Amino acid sequence: MKKPIVAMMIVVCGAAVAPIQAQPPNATAAPSADVPANTPIGSGPYRAVMEVEPGLPTHTVYHPSDVAAAGTLPIVAWGNGACVNAGNSFRWFLSDISSYGYLVIALGPIAERRPLPPAPMAPIPPSTANPPNMANLPPAATHSSQLIDAINWAIAENDREGSKFYRRLNTQAIAVMGMSCGGAQAIEASADPRVRTTVIWNSGLFREPTAMGGGKTLTKEDLKKLHGPTAYISGDEEDLAYINANEDFDYIQHLPVLRAYSRGVLHGGTYNERNGGEFAGVAVAWLNWQLKRDRRAGHMFVGSECGLCVNPHWVVRSKDLH
Repeated sequence: MKKPIVAMMIVVCGAAVAPIQAQPPNATAAPSADVPANTPIGSGPYRAVMEVEPGLPTHTVYHPSDVAAAGTLPIVAWGNGACVNAGNSFRWFLSDISSYGYLVIALGPIAERRPLPPAPMAPIPPSTANPPNMANLPPAATHSSQLIDAINWAIAENDREGSKFYRRLNTQAIAVMGMSCGGAQAIEASADPRVRTTVIWNSGLFREPTAMGGGKTLTKEDLKKLHGPTAYISGDEEDLAYINANEDFDYIQHLPVLRAYSRGVLHGGTYNERNGGEFAGVAVAWLNWQLKRDRRAGHMFVGSECGLCVNPHWVVRSKDLH
């Protein structure tokens, strides 16, 4: 499991594990410039690289630099914040996930200049939780269907002799995730029956129908098409998606769902910190639990003494998680 999040003691099945070490000064600061795409990075045991595959030029693929050493890789499809067409815009976060033994496929090719994740934004008062003029948003640069394209490509590569991923992917262990606008894309794509779990980051559907993800017009009714354990992760009340995520959590009644937010974190999350910051730790734990059946990882989310529950930086709610 990825390194824990803050300095504290965590109790797992009655036994205390080693205290979490504080990070050295500036440990979370991302480098001032990107390292080359073929430079392995990430805090996991299988440092990851990113590349654009000839068979999928519209996406960016993250994978352990030594695919064979990492064992069988679950598949994660990712929708970017602002639905930007730049698969390297969340590089630090996605590389860190991949370094724990995942194939991660982000929408968009590698951009020459890496866009930053959305900047922190002022909170939206509860009475105006849906930003005005949603119909006037610019067209999305990526589309929900591209998450399905990513899944289809990965499954085909697992079956293609000569592929570096030939028989190295777990095509029964598929997650879809997305941030902000990409979160709406993830909700739509997660209706696909092959998706085992969904994670929505700094996002949630609006009260009014919207098509901000470049796909169909979505309403709260579309949440009924989710069919696997789902998590909503965001910043606190100053995150513009905070209310949307809360309302989605309240609406969902038919499947296990987690709602967790981090105090003092805004809409930009921790994605651009070195190794993805705290959010990457949460992502790896959730994926290890849901896709690798790692019950120890599940202790971050399950029970009144769960890792996030006893972390003073986090607030957690859940339904039917076990």
